[in-house]
Amino acid sequence: MVNYLMDFSDVDPAASCGEAVRWAASQGIAGGYGGGLFGPDDPITREQLAVMLYRYAQHNGYDTTQGGMAIREFGDFTQISGYAVEAMTWAVEAGVLTGNSSDTLAPDQAATRVQTAQALFALSQMAE
Repeated sequence: MVNYLMDFSDVDPAASCGEAVRWAASQGIAGGYGGGLFGPDDPITREQLAVMLYRYAQHNGYDTTQGGMAIREFGDFTQISGYAVEAMTWAVEAGVLTGNSSDTLAPDQAATRVQTAQALFALSQMAE
């Protein structure tokens, strides 16, 4: 159990996700939307997923350096939000996140359960 106040007015601390949200926020892994909102029932975009996985990797001391330009090979590279460019770059270069197709990343589209599972699996392989 994490011992600090819940900063999000839209997350019930007693809900099944309450402790996870509290922990992720306390570790700097998830930050919500601002204004005290987390959006616990909102779908997560691919770029939001990349940011949380990137922050988790940093939190756990994984190598998150980037050196390649692989992300620029995707036609929708410029659609990545500014806050997510570094994380998306790392996620693609590390193989944590792949293109939605051969030439798109679809950063603003909702991540599917399969995409999320693949990303989590790829991240878990980095720890070994």
